[in-house]
Amino acid sequence: MPTAHRPHPAVDSSLALRVREVPATRPLDWLARGWADLRRCPLPGLLHGSFAALFGALLVALARDRFWLLAGAFSGFLIVAPIIATGLYHTSRELERGRVPALREVLAVWRPGDGRLVLFGILLALAGTGWVLTSASLITGFAGAPVRNPAEFLHNVVLAKRGHLFEAWLALGGVLAAPVFASSVVAIPLLLDRRIGVLAAVLTSWRVVIANPVPMAVWAGLLMGLSLIGMATMLVGLVGVVPWLAHASWHAYRDLVEAPAPQTQP
Repeated sequence: MPTAHRPHPAVDSSLALRVREVPATRPLDWLARGWADLRRCPLPGLLHGSFAALFGALLVALARDRFWLLAGAFSGFLIVAPIIATGLYHTSRELERGRVPALREVLAVWRPGDGRLVLFGILLALAGTGWVLTSASLITGFAGAPVRNPAEFLHNVVLAKRGHLFEAWLALGGVLAAPVFASSVVAIPLLLDRRIGVLAAVLTSWRVVIANPVPMAVWAGLLMGLSLIGMATMLVGLVGVVPWLAHASWHAYRDLVEAPAPQTQP
């Protein structure tokens, strides 16, 4: 007799978690709760935000007259940002439990003791690096003139009279960003909160997006828009925007994935 097909264990692990449907306006509530967390425990968030701003300043210093590289680097940074915020997810979880975590405890989450988070971070870094290289190749290869600063990017790429380089650049970025967003929108908080495999976490994240296409589109737009505002303020705005969005992302996970009581991490 033929052997019955058994689902992959990752599928079983994902399906054990019930995905909730939420209204399109729920992301605004996540922002409100994220802001409340930042106010209750500001030091870890501001430290993470300052690191992001300093990293951005380093990118600017290294790129200088190579804006084609800077544009890809900043958008690549948005891809890997969720893994950088791991300590802030922990902060929101502890605030949810009624305690304010110490800074040392928050920073300890960064230690590479959890291979699942390390693996996911590597995958996001590879995706970000791939986009940086692809973006740089596209702009340098097809722009009609050198792109060394924002003005030349605007003139030679965005407002170019011939071709559709800017549209192609945006479309290609969207093709890469959409599956990365769908794979990670709740995956990293889930990995931190539950003993679940990377593949199961990614599958759960995709289930969330499929069940909530409009709220997830709104959430993606808010993440992108607020991040761009943070960058446009000479990076200073990232000090507050990065932790705000990180805390809000934890509450997004909590709303979207119904799971048993959180397990204490060893």
